[in-house]
Amino acid sequence: MPELPEVELVARSLDRLVAGRRITAARLLQPDIAPETTPRAFARALRGQQVDGVGRRGKLIVFAFEAGPFLLTHLRMTGRFLLLPPEAVLPKHTHAILYLDDERRLVFNDQRRFGRMRVVRADELPYVRQLRTLAPEPFSAEFSPEYLRGVFARTRRAVKEVLLDQTKVTGLGNIYAAEAMFLAGIHPQAQAARIAPRRLARLHCAILQVFDESLAHGSTLNVDPQDIEGSYYAGGYQGRWHVYDRAGEPCVNCGAAIRRIVQANRSTYFCPRCQRR
Repeated sequence: MPELPEVELVARSLDRLVAGRRITAARLLQPDIAPETTPRAFARALRGQQVDGVGRRGKLIVFAFEAGPFLLTHLRMTGRFLLLPPEAVLPKHTHAILYLDDERRLVFNDQRRFGRMRVVRADELPYVRQLRTLAPEPFSAEFSPEYLRGVFARTRRAVKEVLLDQTKVTGLGNIYAAEAMFLAGIHPQAQAARIAPRRLARLHCAILQVFDESLAHGSTLNVDPQDIEGSYYAGGYQGRWHVYDRAGEPCVNCGAAIRRIVQANRSTYFCPRCQRR
């Protein structure tokens, strides 16, 4: 599943590609991906709208339109946006199409149909549960070492579990949580409330570092409009991971074998020597 850096890069690319364009028509081909609307209401809400910009909140991609509505999209596991020329054949698993005023089509494609879309009015936006319950953005002033300390002090859960809770820390998924804990030298099974303030400050810095590095790397990649997400995922950050998906391989710091355990049905990777419990 894409994490904050990938979603941010996709949103930036979409903003460059479609901001200022007008939607001449919209089609929802698979109602399952937008369960809170109907194909007719979807088309009616978006037809004639000009795209003011595309941004991100948490892992949600947010399309803003001149007349007020917003289109929220969660990519989940396999959601993809493709900007196709008029002569291109629609790919299999196309579930929504936005027809643009330059004759191109912005297509939402999702092989496993886990992605979700939702059209909301401006006055509804503050009450959308997926947005209302999100923790502060990692690069905001609210997300401070003091904030993280307060969150950890109020739970008995393991560090890894807290980091994946989007109501506590926004944007982290399995990969970047593992990388941040490694950089901070924190064992994923350690109880969050028992982490010393000095080590929490290191974890806060590590979270921002892994996001910064991934965004910087992604910003250097060439984006194929017909495969926007694939431009980032296929050329992504895999070769730079310190621990994620490296079970049995030597730690880049100490040479100890990277270990894999399962927490809440998710794989966790860590160095048993650099991240002592």
